[in-house]
Amino acid sequence: MNKSVVIVGAGLAGCLLAVYLARAGWTVDLRERRGDSRARGHAAGRSINLAISARGLKALRRAGLEETILRNAIRMPGRMIHSRAGAQEFQQYSRDPNHAIQSVSRSALNLALLEAAAAEKNVGITFHQRCVEVAAASGTVIFIDDSTQQPSSVVADLIVGADGAYSAMRGIMQKNEGFDYSQEWLSHGYKEMQIQPVTSGAHTPFAMNPNALHIWPRGASMMIALPNPDGSFTCTLFWPHSGSGSFTEISGAANGRAHFQRDYADALPFMPTFDADFDANPVGSMLTVRCNPWSQGGRVVLLGDAAHAIVPFFGQGANASFEDCESLTDALAAHGDNIAAAISAYELDRKRNADAIAEMALTNFVEMRDKTASRAFKWKKKLEHFLHGVAPKFFIPRYDMVSFSTIPYADALQKSHKQDGIRSRLVIFFLCCISVGLWAALSNHQSSIFVYTCIFVGLFISFMWSATRNK
Repeated sequence: MNKSVVIVGAGLAGCLLAVYLARAGWTVDLRERRGDSRARGHAAGRSINLAISARGLKALRRAGLEETILRNAIRMPGRMIHSRAGAQEFQQYSRDPNHAIQSVSRSALNLALLEAAAAEKNVGITFHQRCVEVAAASGTVIFIDDSTQQPSSVVADLIVGADGAYSAMRGIMQKNEGFDYSQEWLSHGYKEMQIQPVTSGAHTPFAMNPNALHIWPRGASMMIALPNPDGSFTCTLFWPHSGSGSFTEISGAANGRAHFQRDYADALPFMPTFDADFDANPVGSMLTVRCNPWSQGGRVVLLGDAAHAIVPFFGQGANASFEDCESLTDALAAHGDNIAAAISAYELDRKRNADAIAEMALTNFVEMRDKTASRAFKWKKKLEHFLHGVAPKFFIPRYDMVSFSTIPYADALQKSHKQDGIRSRLVIFFLCCISVGLWAALSNHQSSIFVYTCIFVGLFISFMWSATRNK
């Protein structure tokens, strides 16, 4: 039987799901509130670059789009830490130098997915469509055309809300009894800036090494920069909304420039449009959205940011949404005509993983802004890489599990907690070995074998740990 689906939202997740379901034989009605971004050559809304990693690449590969996207992506195998003095230090993400995340333009990715969806013969796309009512029992969705103010209704076997963090679909579902919803606003906001291409230098046309995610960690705040194919970098300031060093305190280009001279001086010479960017570009907000259940009536379901918006600090927002698309498509295929069972299976699979990556993204924010420049953090990463090299199946760093594998997020979080305990106990054990060995030597302990064994174990681990510094 030919099945029909209405997808509310033609963003990243909505378009990818449309491609998947169209190829699975569904008739797809894709509705978008904004205008057709193809006519303008860019996608409206946010322009922050995306970090696409193993999960996202797998989903794009399934749609036959991986090569298209990678053509204009820039490989980033690590982060480059910038000190206040202008010194730079490269920190490789993984022990394996082949592992890298990809810097991708959100607009370019959205356009590629929209064009892929439009190319499917059983996908219809309509723009300026505002979702105002959903009746799960009958499978009816009512839209208002914002360009004409005319209402329209459509009936489908499946209704998917993929309309982002400020989802209209979710807002409608919230009116029903038994729907739990929470939103947690981050105390920090963001503002985009630009580092322009250069005509000379070691990385021309790039002002800095393009094969790295650049971070200026400054304790309570930070700036990051991701490379673009044209040689520019998209920079994002993550500052508090209020208080010391905040967007409220540092208002206007003159104050912004003075702050940059102190905290980001090495970037300022490559920002000729600084004053215009600082004054014109808005301050955005970030939030974490949690809701439960994700579905109603056995035929209405949320997907992507509409179900689980997260902060961007693990670079997994798009990757997680793409995994949602795969999970829902697989569940619908597995359960045949039983759409309600498929939705339940999808929700059971993805809810715990969405909660896990939301937690890890918040944790990674603190790590990026506070810890990446610290000696303790660097030694911790060296030890993680060493243990991963010694026992690659037993010990896998959290970053590797999240970015370079498709291990479910919830499993990665649970495993990383266990590994944190193991790592801490190992450090204590090694320190004890050295301490006991030195105590025995200084007190003329009679058992030279005992003394030398303790010292050898401690020094061996220290040597191996330090040897990883150059890897």
